[in-house]
Amino acid sequence: MSEVKIAAESRAEFGKGAARRIRRENKVPGVLYGHGTEPLHLTLPGHELLLALRTPNVLISLDIDGKTNELAIPKAVQRDPLKGFLEHVDLLLVKRGEKVTVEIPVHTEGELAPGGNLLEHVLAALPVEAEATHIPESVTVSVEGLEAGASIHAKDITLPSGVTLAVEEDAVVLQVLQAQAEETAGEEAAEGEEAAEA
Repeated sequence: MSEVKIAAESRAEFGKGAARRIRRENKVPGVLYGHGTEPLHLTLPGHELLLALRTPNVLISLDIDGKTNELAIPKAVQRDPLKGFLEHVDLLLVKRGEKVTVEIPVHTEGELAPGGNLLEHVLAALPVEAEATHIPESVTVSVEGLEAGASIHAKDITLPSGVTLAVEEDAVVLQVLQAQAEETAGEEAAEGEEAAEA
C-alpha cells in the first residue's frame, strides 16, 4: 500500500469563519485523533490531500509543523455536495504494526453466465482487519460463469496475508439476480401464444 507524506500545520482557530478562511487558501481543516490523545486540529494542503484520498485507506505520513511525524488513515471525509471540494477530514492516528479495522473496495472480474443476469453488490466494501501499514487497496473477486441465485460470501474471498475478515463469514458480499424485465416479457409472450392457440 502507498504511504503519502503531507506537511500539516496545527491550528488554534475554530468555527465556520476560520474554516472558510482556510478553504480560501486552498487548504482543508482536519482533526487527528486516536490512541487516547487529545484531538489535534490541523490545516492540510488541499491539492495534496485530494490526490492522496484517491487511494482508499491511504496511509498518510503527517509532518506537523516540521516538528513531529505521525501516521494516520482517513476516517471521515466531508466534501461540498455540489462542487466536490474537500470541506473537512477526520484522520485516525495509527502506529506501525498496529491492527486497524477498515473497509476495502470489492472489485469483480469475469462475465456472468448468459441470460441477462444482474450482479448485486450487497456489500460495496468489505470490512477487514489489517496492519495499519499493510492495508490492501482492494480485493478482486471472479464472477465468471455465475448464474442467477449464486452468491459469494465473505469467507469465499481470498484475502492477502495478514488480513482477516471483520464481518461474519456468512455475510453475502455479491449475489446474482435474474433480470426481471426480460422474464416478464417472456411470460407475456408465452401467454399470448397460448391464447392464440386456444
